[in-house]
Amino acid sequence: MAILIEIGNIVLFAGLLLTLILGLSCIVMGVISTKSGAEAIKERIEYGFLGVSSLAIMGLIAYAIS
Repeated sequence: MAILIEIGNIVLFAGLLLTLILGLSCIVMGVISTKSGAEAIKERIEYGFLGVSSLAIMGLIAYAIS
């Protein structure tokens, strides 16, 4: 039974790392966007939302691990 808990923690930690990388990369992509005008604002909002959502999910996974 203990081995199943450890495997679950490993899977959760992998998900935590994945969501961290996804969240940070989305935020960086929103910041370094080279588009201008209304399309740029739309793109930055989309990337920002995805980044913050990923970081929020990362926080939930971190809470689940602890």
